Amino acid sequence: MKQFHGPDRVATMLDNDLIRADTPGCARDDESVTVFLDSAGSSLPPRIVTDTVIAHLLRESQVGGYRAATERLDDRARVRTEIAALINAAPSTLALSDSASRSWADFFYSVPLSAGDRILISGSDYASNAIAALQRARATGASVEPIPSDSSGQIDLEALRAMVDERVKLVSLLHVPTNGGLINPAREATQIAHSVGALVLLDACQSIGQISIDVTELGVDALSATGRKWLRGPRGTGFLYLRRELAESLEPTRLDLHGARWSGPDRYQLAEDATRFEFWEHDVAARLGLGAAVRYLLDLGPQNVFDAIAERAAHLRAALPKLPRVTVRDIGTRHSGIVSFTVDGVEPMAVRERLAEQGITVTVSHASSTLLDMTDRGLPAVVRASPHCFVSYPELDRFVAAVAAL
Repeated sequence: MKQFHGPDRVATMLDNDLIRADTPGCARDDESVTVFLDSAGSSLPPRIVTDTVIAHLLRESQVGGYRAATERLDDRARVRTEIAALINAAPSTLALSDSASRSWADFFYSVPLSAGDRILISGSDYASNAIAALQRARATGASVEPIPSDSSGQIDLEALRAMVDERVKLVSLLHVPTNGGLINPAREATQIAHSVGALVLLDACQSIGQISIDVTELGVDALSATGRKWLRGPRGTGFLYLRRELAESLEPTRLDLHGARWSGPDRYQLAEDATRFEFWEHDVAARLGLGAAVRYLLDLGPQNVFDAIAERAAHLRAALPKLPRVTVRDIGTRHSGIVSFTVDGVEPMAVRERLAEQGITVTVSHASSTLLDMTDRGLPAVVRASPHCFVSYPELDRFVAAVAAL
């Protein structure tokens, strides 16, 4: 680690050269290297992650998948232990899955709902969550209602307090929206929901790996997360956290011989912890890769990484508004590593393609992904830049210069 001495601060920084050397996608400092600004989509994994995945696949080719998996029993268990350390949870409260969406849905569809029950969703909730909520409402007779946003754009806590009653059974909170830098006040919203006995499901798909998450402090009943974004793990990985009482009592809508035991001709017994939400068949190599990614983050020091991401995003938020015809679209009072913007006269997709021609990777968030929020703000799409800790400041400035040239 080294110290950065600025005019107004002294901040601990990561060894950027070492991290870049660990990341094949940006191992050199020259303009032939892609400026990668899409960790909110699917980040660049460190070398240890890809090495771990490839090594296990090669082992499977030598001895078969069953034996290869058995040889790594301790390492597979360690994946759950290290995720637990990252979010301050017990390993028994975690179920590994193939995505954040799968984890979110596995919990959401398992919560009993009846006619007249109310489901509340965040105003910036993700399309997959909203679609699932609408489907369950149609099937059960429950209703789906969006939580209003306040003047800053985050969840309106006072409006939420006025909305909740004993008919609210489930509140879907989005920690960090996919379309911008907002961080919602999850702990405060959870306390309000719990005041009427509602369950809270936190979508941490965009927050895990870039901001500190302590499930005990947040108090949420469940949390879904992915491995491929800010954690820098493989695609096809994710996990679900459940509050201990729910991990031991809530019955999933789907089971197999891993989540339950066939105990008699007409009986089955659920697993005693959150593994009841897992299926026996899974991508062992990918899960080992997820474990390697979480270990890499823990070894760097999570807060060091979180601070580095925040500083890079702040650098872009300061630089982009100085450019003519560029508008930063981030809202809220607390900001994450996602920076959203538009360029007057240039469609977001065209911005993405023209930057790609210069070796700069960004992505576009469309209104269909966060329909309520984007419609309210009159935005059909925004460009999204999401720098991780491995991105250098010269690369950030190269990106800003390229946007200016548009």
